Formats: sequence, structure tokens, C-alpha cells
Amino acid sequence: MNTIRRLLNDKGDQVWSVSPSASVLDAIRLMAEKGIGALVVANGDQLLGVISERDYARQVILKGRASNSTQVSEIMSSPVHTVGPDDSVQECLALMTQKRIRHLPVVEHGRLAGVVSIGDLVRVIIDEQKFTIEQLTAYVNS
Repeated sequence: MNTIRRLLNDKGDQVWSVSPSASVLDAIRLMAEKGIGALVVANGDQLLGVISERDYARQVILKGRASNSTQVSEIMSSPVHTVGPDDSVQECLALMTQKRIRHLPVVEHGRLAGVVSIGDLVRVIIDEQKFTIEQLTAYVNS
């Protein structure tokens, strides 16, 4: 069974965050610079929310708000759904599907240990399927 810990060991545990008082424009710039679709919103070590490109599109662009004068705290998704490093990839994918979210902060012992995206989880499942197909092919051909 693939766990989130295993995924983070392969992917890395780099987490990009933004202050709740930062402008949405600054958050979007950081996402573009890092090539990511979401940021953790934190006040020190306290996890407050998640801001994503989806939040930006729905809460700023569609409502005609100004990116430079809207604070992250005004549009972030909160409360935050989190998972632990020992949760399975399948459990996390089910949670994301049920809650209709694309990013999950990973928390261990009250500390942010990483963030996983739906793309990360799908990649793991595809890799598992490829491995199974290779093993079955080798078995059939032997």
C-alpha cells in the first residue's frame, strides 16, 4: 500500500506558504514563480487555509475584485482538510473527490510535513498500475 509518507519521500516535502495578510496578487505571483497551483496560508506555524488558482478565479476574477487590494484571507479555502503521512493514497484520493478539493496539506505531530495534489496521487496510482501490468506481462511471457 502506498502511503503519503512514501509519496513525500519521492516528491519532497517543500511547502510554499503565504501570509493571510498578503495580497492575492503576491500569492498568484509566487504560484507562477514556483510552478504550483496552490499555497498554504499560514501565520507562523499555524495552518489557516489554502489559496489556489481556483479560489483566485472564482473569488477575484469572476467577482471583479482587484488582485492587489484583496487579501489572501478574504478568498482562501478554510477550514483546511488535512491528512497524515501514514494515510493511504487511495484514502486521500477519496477525500479529495468527496470534498471536491485538489490539494491536501500533510500534518504530522502538529507540524506541516508537506502538501499533495490530486496530480501527485494520480501519478502514484498510474505508476502502481504500470508496475502491475509489467509483472503480469513478465509472468505470462515466462
